Amino acid sequence: MTYKRKIPVFKTEEEERAFWAAEETMDYIDWSKADKVVFPNLKLSTKTISLRLPEFILDELKVMANKRDVPYQSLIKMFLKDRIDKELGKV
Repeated sequence: MTYKRKIPVFKTEEEERAFWAAEETMDYIDWSKADKVVFPNLKLSTKTISLRLPEFILDELKVMANKRDVPYQSLIKMFLKDRIDKELGKV
């Protein structure tokens, strides 16, 4: 991999997270020269569930998702994550 600018050495993972949250990787790394990597044994981090919803709720979700131009399943996941974060005090 080719580096455009020197990447600093970080004392903690938190320090590195803060750095990359504020910086553009393109300023440091020439991604056109990066090697492609394949993870053939990578397991999916999702689990399929069955969820029964009243039709009117599903219809409303589909309308909302369409307005946001996202799949309705993704919108459901976003709503669930937001609510979980609120319940756990992460927001």
